[in-house]
Amino acid sequence: QVQLVESGGGLVQAGGSLRLSCAASGIIFRNNVMAWYRQAPGKQRELVAIITSGGSTIYADSVKGRFTASRDSAKNTVYLQMNSLKTEDTAVYYCNAGITIATVYNPRNFRSWGQGTQVTVSS
Repeated sequence: QVQLVESGGGLVQAGGSLRLSCAASGIIFRNNVMAWYRQAPGKQRELVAIITSGGSTIYADSVKGRFTASRDSAKNTVYLQMNSLKTEDTAVYYCNAGITIATVYNPRNFRSWGQGTQVTVSS
């Protein structure tokens, strides 16, 4: 069973940066598409970024040009570098894994999640 541990969140001022990490176990990491999601209070969980096993990336329009996803197969870890943070980026951030882009595209495809990491951006 997949286990996901997100870390790296915190409180940052608008315009600042954070780097999130997600350590995955229980899967063949190199075979999986990884994705980042976020859920703000009172809102549905939404897709933020996808990174394929080959390193190709897809981003939500709201974060394009500011966030960068990367992965380290030796560490079974995926990262999300977040720059130029805005108050609207405040949310709990999660990661998950799937075999295809279609699988990870919709967060409703998953029943199991990690604990997430809180990102709070102050004005």
